[in-house]
Amino acid sequence: MRLRHIRGAEESIASSPYVVQEPEKQKGQWQQVFGNTHPIFIEVGMGKGRFIMELAQQHPENNYIGIERYSSVLLRALQKREELELPNIQFMCVDAKQMADYFEKGEVSHIYLNFSDPWPKDRHAKRRLTSPEFMKVYEQILAEDGKVEFKTDNRGLFDYSLEAIPQAGWKIETFTFDLHHSPMAEGNVMTEYEMKFASEGKPICKLVASPRQEASPNNIA
Repeated sequence: MRLRHIRGAEESIASSPYVVQEPEKQKGQWQQVFGNTHPIFIEVGMGKGRFIMELAQQHPENNYIGIERYSSVLLRALQKREELELPNIQFMCVDAKQMADYFEKGEVSHIYLNFSDPWPKDRHAKRRLTSPEFMKVYEQILAEDGKVEFKTDNRGLFDYSLEAIPQAGWKIETFTFDLHHSPMAEGNVMTEYEMKFASEGKPICKLVASPRQEASPNNIA
């Protein structure tokens, strides 16, 4: 999908107090950014930010970081953020492939991947956020009991993920092919895309995975 560039987006992001401008300098020091030692939850590819900002409102006991590489999209999230009192959320305009440059091992408790680009062509498989290449990046920053949650409307990407994630040495703890009609729907926070798809009756797939745990049967919800 071609994104329309918004003039002045980069300048607005560079001057925003809600965007961490040099995240590599915060590696191992994120407690100084938030002023506390609360767990850090990250959304990769947060879009306009509805999901992560709602989580931040619901859970003041956690810190949240939204990652969005496209400046014009991040600008929309910043405009929403300016209307809210949320001391427990920050944003970064970076490439998720570089996350190990910004976080120490164990600094991140949870990673959310919501409606990521499916990159349908086989030659682009390494770009998928659930590819073994990206799972290795997540493993470098997650705590020992850390989790990755992944939601998508794309069944092909989900089927790929069910195979690729275990290949990366991870355990899929639970999954469903129809989130909104499963036990995993309890407490679910919807993204902008998810609200649209749900209104159309389109099923949403979801899985939860953890790195390098003892092998056991996967649970389908």
